[in-house]
Amino acid sequence: MKVYKFQDASEFYAKVAEYLLRQEALHNLLLGICHTLISHPERFDAMPYLATVEVDGEIVAVALRTPPRPLLLSKIQDFQAIEVLAKDLSTFYPSLPGVNAPTDEAKAFALAWHSLTGQSFQLAMALRTFQLQKVNKISPVTGSLHLATEDDRELLVNWHEAFSLEALGNIETDSKRWVEWVLKQKIVYLWQDEVPVSIACRSGKTPNGARIGMVYTPPEYRRRGYASACVAALSQTSLNQGNQFCFLFTDLANATSNHIYQEIGYQSVGDWHHYSFV
Repeated sequence: MKVYKFQDASEFYAKVAEYLLRQEALHNLLLGICHTLISHPERFDAMPYLATVEVDGEIVAVALRTPPRPLLLSKIQDFQAIEVLAKDLSTFYPSLPGVNAPTDEAKAFALAWHSLTGQSFQLAMALRTFQLQKVNKISPVTGSLHLATEDDRELLVNWHEAFSLEALGNIETDSKRWVEWVLKQKIVYLWQDEVPVSIACRSGKTPNGARIGMVYTPPEYRRRGYASACVAALSQTSLNQGNQFCFLFTDLANATSNHIYQEIGYQSVGDWHHYSFV
């Protein structure tokens, strides 16, 4: 069992694509980051950690990290790979902010990392991965979906900060820089009912789909169906543009979002855990 590391994102993707695509929905986050690393490396401030663990030439695990973000792990075929990865990672990073992976893999890595480095850990968020192939008809809601424009810049900054604080507990990404990126890429959409009332983004491109994220409705506009309408319309737009699937992650603690996404047509494909290291 050996760790193989890659300097070139295209070479890494060529190596891991087949493995990750066996469960495209579950691995949509890793696949999406690979796409961005190849297409827009300027998005990242530091060299990524890109690695496979292989046994007799067969991949049993894939690991990816874009500092300062947490480590991402694929579904793992042989859990001995976790110990091997932890030891290799410790030669690059004296500490990690966290790990994000399918539930069993996340817990196993957190334990291995704690044993190796002494960093304690706690479950920061329990997530569920969803996939959609067809948008269900939902109750009509006043308003319509619009691509955000330069005129929406200030609102986008404010909503990104509010979303980050509510969903993550802190602002991990510079909001102005994020807005610059999503406007340039034309991937941020607003549900407009006289005024903007909800937001969703299309990101995380995979070979056959795209991830929907950054879904947020300010408190004063909630419980009116705006988020459902926004996500349903953006999902349909994404399918119309040639994607076979749409993916998204939900916080399992948020019963409302889990319910509305399933009404739209999203189906659960697996759970992830995000452990933070102290």
